[in-house]
Amino acid sequence: MDFNEIATVSGKGGLFKVLAPTKGGMILESLDDQKKKLIVNMHSKVSVLGEISIYTTNKDGSVPLIDVMKKVHSEFKGDIGVTSASDPDELKSFLKFILPDYDESRVYVSDIKKLTSWYNILSKNYPELFEEKVEEKKEKVKTKKKVEKKEPKKEE
Repeated sequence: MDFNEIATVSGKGGLFKVLAPTKGGMILESLDDQKKKLIVNMHSKVSVLGEISIYTTNKDGSVPLIDVMKKVHSEFKGDIGVTSASDPDELKSFLKFILPDYDESRVYVSDIKKLTSWYNILSKNYPELFEEKVEEKKEKVKTKKKVEKKEPKKEE
């Protein structure tokens, strides 16, 4: 499973695994212990986690949620110490630690609450999402070696 197979539905709490498309929407399954199935129509607002970003003040303007969650995991290893019920100032300082250049005027406390809630669900049930795949590591090493190769000096 990856972040492109996990969705959130506006008006419904929690996260859902995308099971299959239907003619008028899609079939989802909750990622909690109950594993409830849900059919959403095309009028429901469904967002896939792989397509969500967090606003920043840097030149790119945003950072993918995947990158933010992986950084959270590398820093805290599943125990972030805040929840969606935490104090707003505590939540803001948590995100400031993880993403120092997040846009405070466009990222609301409710967004940070979703981030912490989603991270807690995923780290509890699917910690493998945050581990870099062996194939990806090999590709990065191959790419790095290609970049590091130097052209032989030409004799004049």
